[in-house]
Amino acid sequence: MTLKKTLTIAGSDTSGGAGIQADLKTFQEHGTYGMNALTVIVTMDPNNNWSHGVHPIPVDTLKSQMDTAFSTGIDALKTGMLPTAEIIQAAGEAIAASGIKDVVIDPVMACKGEAEVMFPENVDAMIKYLLPNAKVVTPNLVEAGELSRLGRIRTVEEMQAAAEKIHASGAQFVVVKGGKQLKHEKAADLLFDGEKHYLLTAPKTDTDYNHGAGCTFAAAITANIANGQSVKDAVLNAKIFVSTAIEHGWKLNEYVGPVMHGAANKFTKPEVEVLEL
Repeated sequence: MTLKKTLTIAGSDTSGGAGIQADLKTFQEHGTYGMNALTVIVTMDPNNNWSHGVHPIPVDTLKSQMDTAFSTGIDALKTGMLPTAEIIQAAGEAIAASGIKDVVIDPVMACKGEAEVMFPENVDAMIKYLLPNAKVVTPNLVEAGELSRLGRIRTVEEMQAAAEKIHASGAQFVVVKGGKQLKHEKAADLLFDGEKHYLLTAPKTDTDYNHGAGCTFAAAITANIANGQSVKDAVLNAKIFVSTAIEHGWKLNEYVGPVMHGAANKFTKPEVEVLEL
Protein backbone atom coordinates (compact mmCIF):
# COMPACT_ATOMS: atom_id res chain seq x y z
CA MET A 1 0.00 0.00 0.00
CA THR A 2 1.28 3.47 -0.92
CA LEU A 3 0.07 6.58 0.86
CA LYS A 4 -0.01 10.06 -0.63
CA LYS A 5 2.66 12.27 0.93
CA THR A 6 1.59 15.59 2.41
CA LEU A 7 3.81 18.30 3.87
CA THR A 8 3.10 21.17 6.23
CA ILE A 9 5.52 24.10 6.36
CA ALA A 10 4.29 25.75 9.52
CA GLY A 11 4.75 26.47 13.20
CA SER A 12 4.53 24.24 16.24
CA ASP A 13 1.64 24.93 18.60
CA THR A 14 2.94 23.55 21.88
CA SER A 15 -0.63 23.15 23.16
CA GLY A 16 -1.34 20.79 20.25
CA GLY A 17 -4.50 22.26 18.78
CA ALA A 18 -3.20 24.26 15.81
CA GLY A 19 -0.05 24.49 13.67
CA ILE A 20 1.78 21.39 12.57
CA GLN A 21 0.07 19.36 15.28
CA ALA A 22 -3.35 20.08 13.79
CA ASP A 23 -2.03 19.52 10.27
CA LEU A 24 -0.47 16.15 11.01
CA LYS A 25 -3.56 14.94 12.87
CA THR A 26 -5.72 16.02 9.93
CA PHE A 27 -3.42 14.38 7.38
CA GLN A 28 -3.64 11.16 9.38
CA GLU A 29 -7.46 11.31 9.49
CA HIS A 30 -7.45 11.60 5.69
CA GLY A 31 -5.16 8.64 5.15
CA THR A 32 -2.12 10.55 3.93
CA TYR A 33 1.45 10.37 5.18
CA GLY A 34 2.23 13.69 6.83
CA MET A 35 5.61 15.41 7.11
CA ASN A 36 6.58 18.81 8.44
CA ALA A 37 9.12 21.59 8.06
CA LEU A 38 9.07 23.68 11.21
CA THR A 39 9.13 27.48 10.89
CA VAL A 40 8.52 28.66 14.44
CA ILE A 41 7.76 27.34 17.91
CA VAL A 42 4.85 28.99 19.71
CA THR A 43 4.70 28.60 23.47
CA MET A 44 2.06 29.67 26.00
CA ASP A 45 2.70 31.05 29.47
CA PRO A 46 0.34 29.44 32.01
CA ASN A 47 1.37 32.05 34.57
CA ASN A 48 0.44 35.02 32.34
CA ASN A 49 -3.02 34.34 30.91
CA TRP A 50 -1.68 31.92 28.28
CA SER A 51 0.22 34.73 26.53
CA HIS A 52 2.04 33.52 23.43
CA GLY A 53 5.77 33.41 22.86
CA VAL A 54 6.95 33.20 19.24
CA HIS A 55 10.34 31.62 18.57
CA PRO A 56 11.33 31.51 14.86
CA ILE A 57 13.49 28.69 13.50
CA PRO A 58 16.75 29.71 11.75
CA VAL A 59 16.21 30.01 8.01
CA ASP A 60 19.00 27.56 7.17
CA THR A 61 17.37 24.97 9.42
CA LEU A 62 14.05 25.51 7.65
CA LYS A 63 15.72 25.10 4.25
CA SER A 64 17.31 21.82 5.34
CA GLN A 65 13.94 20.52 6.49
CA MET A 66 12.33 21.42 3.18
CA ASP A 67 15.17 19.74 1.27
CA THR A 68 14.56 16.59 3.30
CA ALA A 69 10.83 16.54 2.67
CA PHE A 70 10.96 17.51 -1.00
CA SER A 71 13.41 14.67 -1.69
CA THR A 72 10.69 12.14 -0.82
CA GLY A 73 8.32 13.27 -3.59
CA ILE A 74 5.60 15.37 -1.98
CA ASP A 75 2.12 15.07 -3.50
CA ALA A 76 0.64 18.19 -1.89
CA LEU A 77 1.72 20.73 0.70
CA LYS A 78 0.39 23.55 2.81
CA THR A 79 1.96 26.48 4.57
CA GLY A 80 0.91 27.89 7.92
CA MET A 81 2.55 30.35 10.24
CA LEU A 82 5.63 31.91 8.60
CA PRO A 83 6.74 34.50 11.16
CA THR A 84 9.21 36.71 9.25
CA ALA A 85 9.59 38.09 5.73
CA GLU A 86 12.84 36.15 5.40
CA ILE A 87 11.13 32.87 6.24
CA ILE A 88 8.23 33.67 3.90
CA GLN A 89 10.68 34.31 1.06
CA ALA A 90 12.66 31.14 1.79
CA ALA A 91 9.51 29.01 1.82
CA GLY A 92 8.09 30.60 -1.32
CA GLU A 93 11.32 30.22 -3.30
CA ALA A 94 11.76 26.60 -2.19
CA ILE A 95 8.18 25.75 -3.15
CA ALA A 96 8.61 27.38 -6.56
CA ALA A 97 11.88 25.51 -7.17
CA SER A 98 10.34 22.18 -6.10
CA GLY A 99 7.85 22.16 -8.96
CA ILE A 100 5.05 20.99 -6.65
CA LYS A 101 1.75 22.20 -8.08
CA ASP A 102 -0.73 21.23 -5.37
CA VAL A 103 0.05 23.98 -2.88
CA VAL A 104 -2.35 25.32 -0.25
CA ILE A 105 -1.36 28.62 1.34
CA ASP A 106 -2.91 29.34 4.74
CA PRO A 107 -1.72 32.94 5.21
CA VAL A 108 -1.56 32.95 9.01
CA MET A 109 -1.03 36.52 10.19
CA ALA A 110 -1.44 36.17 13.96
CA CYS A 111 -1.78 33.50 16.61
CA LYS A 112 -5.17 34.92 17.59
CA GLY A 113 -6.92 38.25 17.51
CA GLU A 114 -7.72 40.90 14.96
CA ALA A 115 -5.32 43.44 16.50
CA GLU A 116 -2.28 41.25 15.94
CA VAL A 117 -1.88 41.51 12.19
CA MET A 118 1.58 40.92 10.77
CA PHE A 119 4.14 43.58 10.02
CA PRO A 120 3.44 45.16 6.59
CA GLU A 121 6.65 43.71 5.14
CA ASN A 122 5.38 40.20 5.95
CA VAL A 123 2.13 40.82 4.08
CA ASP A 124 4.11 42.18 1.12
CA ALA A 125 6.30 39.06 1.17
CA MET A 126 3.23 36.80 1.19
CA ILE A 127 1.81 38.55 -1.86
CA LYS A 128 5.14 38.35 -3.69
CA TYR A 129 6.42 34.88 -2.76
CA LEU A 130 3.41 32.80 -1.71
CA LEU A 131 0.33 33.78 -3.72
CA PRO A 132 1.92 33.05 -7.14
CA ASN A 133 2.62 29.49 -5.93
CA ALA A 134 -0.86 28.87 -4.54
CA LYS A 135 -3.32 26.48 -6.07
CA VAL A 136 -5.53 27.41 -3.11
CA VAL A 137 -5.21 30.22 -0.57
CA THR A 138 -7.40 30.22 2.57
CA PRO A 139 -7.43 33.63 4.30
CA ASN A 140 -9.82 34.55 7.10
CA LEU A 141 -11.55 37.93 6.97
CA VAL A 142 -8.63 39.83 8.49
CA GLU A 143 -6.08 38.12 6.24
CA ALA A 144 -8.25 38.61 3.15
CA GLY A 145 -8.51 42.29 3.96
CA GLU A 146 -4.72 42.57 4.21
CA LEU A 147 -3.91 40.52 1.10
CA SER A 148 -6.49 42.35 -1.01
CA ARG A 149 -5.62 45.78 0.48
CA LEU A 150 -9.36 46.30 1.06
CA GLY A 151 -9.15 46.45 4.85
CA ARG A 152 -12.12 45.53 7.01
CA ILE A 153 -14.37 42.81 5.53
CA ARG A 154 -17.72 41.87 7.06
CA THR A 155 -20.12 40.95 4.23
CA VAL A 156 -20.32 38.31 1.51
CA GLU A 157 -20.06 41.02 -1.13
CA GLU A 158 -16.84 42.28 0.44
CA MET A 159 -15.53 38.70 0.53
CA GLN A 160 -16.18 38.43 -3.20
CA ALA A 161 -14.28 41.65 -3.92
CA ALA A 162 -11.34 40.52 -1.79
CA ALA A 163 -11.26 37.08 -3.42
CA GLU A 164 -11.06 38.62 -6.88
CA LYS A 165 -8.15 40.86 -5.90
CA ILE A 166 -6.28 37.98 -4.25
CA HIS A 167 -6.85 35.82 -7.32
CA ALA A 168 -5.34 38.60 -9.45
CA SER A 169 -2.17 38.32 -7.33
CA GLY A 170 -1.61 34.77 -8.56
CA ALA A 171 -3.64 32.32 -6.48
CA GLN A 172 -5.68 29.95 -8.67
CA PHE A 173 -8.47 29.41 -6.13
CA VAL A 174 -9.36 31.62 -3.18
CA VAL A 175 -11.30 30.50 -0.12
CA VAL A 176 -12.26 33.37 2.19
CA LYS A 177 -13.29 32.02 5.59
CA GLY A 178 -16.22 33.84 7.14
CA GLY A 179 -15.78 33.09 10.83
CA LYS A 180 -17.68 34.78 13.63
CA GLN A 181 -17.20 38.30 12.28
CA LEU A 182 -19.15 37.70 9.08
CA LYS A 183 -22.67 39.13 8.96
CA HIS A 184 -24.45 35.90 8.01
CA GLU A 185 -26.87 33.59 9.80
CA LYS A 186 -24.79 30.51 8.99
CA ALA A 187 -21.11 29.56 9.12
CA ALA A 188 -20.19 30.71 5.62
CA ASP A 189 -17.07 30.50 3.48
CA LEU A 190 -16.59 31.76 -0.06
CA LEU A 191 -14.81 29.87 -2.87
CA PHE A 192 -13.70 31.77 -5.98
CA ASP A 193 -12.29 29.79 -8.92
CA GLY A 194 -11.37 32.75 -11.08
CA GLU A 195 -14.77 32.86 -12.76
CA LYS A 196 -17.49 31.87 -10.33
CA HIS A 197 -18.15 32.47 -6.64
CA TYR A 198 -19.57 29.71 -4.45
CA LEU A 199 -20.91 30.22 -0.93
CA LEU A 200 -20.49 27.20 1.35
CA THR A 201 -22.69 27.29 4.45
CA ALA A 202 -23.13 25.06 7.47
CA PRO A 203 -25.07 25.49 10.72
CA LYS A 204 -23.26 27.71 13.21
CA THR A 205 -21.91 26.07 16.35
CA ASP A 206 -22.08 28.31 19.42
CA THR A 207 -18.71 27.46 20.96
CA ASP A 208 -15.43 28.95 22.05
CA TYR A 209 -13.71 25.60 21.53
CA ASN A 210 -12.54 26.20 17.96
CA HIS A 211 -8.77 26.51 18.37
CA GLY A 212 -7.01 25.19 15.27
CA ALA A 213 -10.04 25.37 12.97
CA GLY A 214 -8.24 27.34 10.26
CA CYS A 215 -5.20 25.07 10.20
CA THR A 216 -7.42 22.00 10.18
CA PHE A 217 -9.51 23.32 7.27
CA ALA A 218 -6.44 24.08 5.12
CA ALA A 219 -4.83 20.74 5.98
CA ALA A 220 -8.01 18.89 5.02
CA ILE A 221 -8.08 20.69 1.66
CA THR A 222 -4.43 19.69 1.14
CA ALA A 223 -5.06 16.04 1.94
CA ASN A 224 -8.17 15.91 -0.23
CA ILE A 225 -6.27 17.32 -3.21
CA ALA A 226 -3.43 14.86 -2.62
CA ASN A 227 -6.01 12.08 -2.68
CA GLY A 228 -7.17 13.17 -6.13
CA GLN A 229 -10.19 15.35 -5.44
CA SER A 230 -10.96 18.44 -7.50
CA VAL A 231 -10.41 21.73 -5.69
CA LYS A 232 -14.13 22.35 -5.38
CA ASP A 233 -14.74 18.90 -3.88
CA ALA A 234 -11.66 19.23 -1.68
CA VAL A 235 -12.94 22.48 -0.22
CA LEU A 236 -16.48 21.16 0.25
CA ASN A 237 -15.30 18.02 2.03
CA ALA A 238 -12.85 20.03 4.13
CA LYS A 239 -15.73 22.29 5.18
CA ILE A 240 -17.69 19.23 6.30
CA PHE A 241 -14.62 17.88 8.12
CA VAL A 242 -13.84 21.08 10.01
CA SER A 243 -17.50 21.84 10.78
CA THR A 244 -17.74 18.45 12.48
CA ALA A 245 -14.47 19.12 14.31
CA ILE A 246 -15.78 22.45 15.60
CA GLU A 247 -19.11 20.95 16.63
CA HIS A 248 -17.23 18.49 18.85
CA GLY A 249 -14.58 20.90 20.13
CA TRP A 250 -13.59 20.41 23.75
CA LYS A 251 -12.05 22.24 26.71
CA LEU A 252 -8.29 21.74 27.10
CA ASN A 253 -7.89 24.14 30.02
CA GLU A 254 -9.25 27.46 31.27
CA TYR A 255 -7.67 29.29 28.33
CA VAL A 256 -8.25 27.23 25.21
CA GLY A 257 -10.41 24.56 23.63
CA PRO A 258 -9.33 22.83 20.40
CA VAL A 259 -11.47 21.31 17.70
CA MET A 260 -11.70 17.52 17.66
CA HIS A 261 -9.64 16.54 14.64
CA GLY A 262 -11.04 13.02 14.40
CA ALA A 263 -14.70 13.93 14.83
CA ALA A 264 -15.68 13.50 11.17
CA ASN A 265 -14.61 9.87 11.27
CA LYS A 266 -16.63 9.21 14.45
CA PHE A 267 -19.79 11.31 14.45
CA THR A 268 -22.62 12.40 12.17
CA LYS A 269 -21.51 15.21 9.87
CA PRO A 270 -23.49 18.43 9.40
CA GLU A 271 -24.95 19.24 6.01
CA VAL A 272 -23.05 21.81 3.98
CA GLU A 273 -24.90 23.71 1.26
CA VAL A 274 -23.16 25.14 -1.84
CA LEU A 275 -24.72 28.12 -3.59
CA GLU A 276 -23.37 29.64 -6.78
CA LEU A 277 -23.52 33.41 -6.48
